[in-house]
Amino acid sequence: MTGPVLLMLVGILSATPAADGAPHPFSVHDMLAMQRISEPQASPDGSRIVFTLRTTDLEANMGRTALWLVRSDGTGLRRLTSHPSNDHNPRWTPDGKAVLFLSNRSGSSQVWQIPIDGGEAEQVTDLALEVGNLILSRDGRHMAFTMEVFPDVPAADATKKRLDEQAQRKSSGRVYDRIFVRHWDTWADGRRSHLFVMPSAGATGEWRWRPASGTPVDVMANMDADTPSKPFGGPEEFTFTPDGKELVFTARDVGPKEPWSTDFDLYRVPIDGSARPVCLTEENAAWDCCPAFSPDGKTMAYLAMSRPGYEADRFRIILRRWPDGKDRVLTQRWDRSPSAVCWSADGKSLYTTAPNLGQDSLFAIDAATGEVRVVVRDGHVQSPVAPPKVVSGGQIIYSLDHLKSPAELYSARPDGTDQRPLTRINAERIAAAEMGDYEQFSFGGHNRETVYGYVVRPVGFDPTRKYPVAFLIHGGPQGSFGNTFHYRWNPQAYAGAGYAVVMVDFHGSTGYGQAFTDSIRGDWGGKPLEDLQKGLEAALERYPWMDGDRVGALGASFGGYMVNWIAGNWPDRFRCLVNHDGNLDERMAYFDTDELWFPEWDHVGTPWGNPQGYEKQNPVNYVRHWKTPMLVIHGGKDYRIVEAQGIATFNALQRLGIPSRLLYFPDENHWVQKPRNSILWHETVIGWLDQWLKTEQRRRRPGSR
Repeated sequence: MTGPVLLMLVGILSATPAADGAPHPFSVHDMLAMQRISEPQASPDGSRIVFTLRTTDLEANMGRTALWLVRSDGTGLRRLTSHPSNDHNPRWTPDGKAVLFLSNRSGSSQVWQIPIDGGEAEQVTDLALEVGNLILSRDGRHMAFTMEVFPDVPAADATKKRLDEQAQRKSSGRVYDRIFVRHWDTWADGRRSHLFVMPSAGATGEWRWRPASGTPVDVMANMDADTPSKPFGGPEEFTFTPDGKELVFTARDVGPKEPWSTDFDLYRVPIDGSARPVCLTEENAAWDCCPAFSPDGKTMAYLAMSRPGYEADRFRIILRRWPDGKDRVLTQRWDRSPSAVCWSADGKSLYTTAPNLGQDSLFAIDAATGEVRVVVRDGHVQSPVAPPKVVSGGQIIYSLDHLKSPAELYSARPDGTDQRPLTRINAERIAAAEMGDYEQFSFGGHNRETVYGYVVRPVGFDPTRKYPVAFLIHGGPQGSFGNTFHYRWNPQAYAGAGYAVVMVDFHGSTGYGQAFTDSIRGDWGGKPLEDLQKGLEAALERYPWMDGDRVGALGASFGGYMVNWIAGNWPDRFRCLVNHDGNLDERMAYFDTDELWFPEWDHVGTPWGNPQGYEKQNPVNYVRHWKTPMLVIHGGKDYRIVEAQGIATFNALQRLGIPSRLLYFPDENHWVQKPRNSILWHETVIGWLDQWLKTEQRRRRPGSR
């Protein structure tokens, strides 16, 4: 590391927000100081909510999680667990007197329990392997969780013995006969995430669990597949049947086709493992997921796509009469893609969230007719919970964040009235950190179709001034930069540094109808670039306080690809560029990535079957046109877009003599997650923008305003 960079790093890590509590412009330090709510769970009587709260420990360079409680009317907020460990994944016992959860306080992730009205946490499992993804049966007599095991020796002790033997080997080589060789940020070692069941030790009505309660049974024994799906699946992908005698789970059991298949199916299996899992959705070669049973146990709802090989297809909600009825598509006419399923207490409605015109809204769907209505429109709604019993008019609990606030818990009536916060955990931090006001705008994009975007004003906005512009480009490409509080690409970090922020949801984005999302197949460099060009010019015309001569473009993943594409196909527009984890060579990227269905769908085939599909939108073919200064960022554990793509980009820039810089994180994947790395990332990116956008350059952009 060079001297100036080292000195800069020391300054970054010693920097902290103002200690006197006076309001100050929002920065990465404020972002990291925000506490993050997740995993709300309603008690059986609906009177309390337990949830996970994450705080950032800069000294340990990691996040820490604990369990908290709040009453469903917003009173009685208190911390439930206080051990300096990571406690998460809470689940209520059926009598509502205790909470089971996962914790690493014993040195590995195991199941623990804690009474809610006083008492110490007790360890429930003491297994040889780490435990994840905890759920309970309705009657509380069984719990299910996952462990990483070798399919041919699925017992925890046997897997641990093999791992210990492998650790003693003198050689480090591994032999592979099929892919995945590595996935997301992990090298394959032959283990699978399997679903285990363990019985309760208590008599009827007693919900105490002990290590002696039984040996966990692998209900997926010898199945060469994972549940939940990797890398992002969770306990929402499996559930006990209403009678507690079976499990329904999601898995992709397709053999060597796994890296290019999205054929996830639902399986049912007895909890004692006495029979092999039976596929429930074999007729559908696309994605089936997330089973949820109605309160009366007579209907199973689940999510299903219809097009194989396309992970951004529209999910539909399917209802199946249980146990042997036919499927009914509930949301065939609804042009949104739901991401969760939650039944109302009376079983007459389902609640779900879905991207929706730059928001992630909460919807209620009539279980009989499929009629959809909006409950909460604006902001980013997650984790809807309907208490098992009707409480306070049938309220729904959910988390909500937006561009000026991280997530807090809220409640609302089913008709959307009486929306109110249950927590204000970050209120003081929000008051101390000045943020920019935001608004949504629209314009005529490709083919004059309506395209939406957001503008965030700089902190301390003065309409008589001219502000430099940070033009953020989202990844995916089937994604969105909507009304959400982002912990990696938060526009307030740029607004706090004195920038106007523009974000455009170009063709291919989610939340604007499936045809809009589908429209860029085979056209990565076409419609999205046209929308970005028109969107930026529309923003500059609409907001005269933006300085069109001082604009930098930034993006990650597909956004990084687009930065490379812009460098060769829109080379005179920007003063500087920032490319995080972006492909330079789309043809080679097919061969070095992990999930092959991505390029096969978006580029319409393989490079040998449709070479033109890769070459016509390949940034490497336009490197000769590059001229704009670029900051390149990459993670060494990024196996989705490998580090060679970032290094190749930097090599080209250096060879062409273009001002450039490389920021490399050997310990990060496709994202930057370690707090100290996040600080360095933000300060380096904003420093790069400041260098090129806050100083006068000799050469002004041709045709600048």
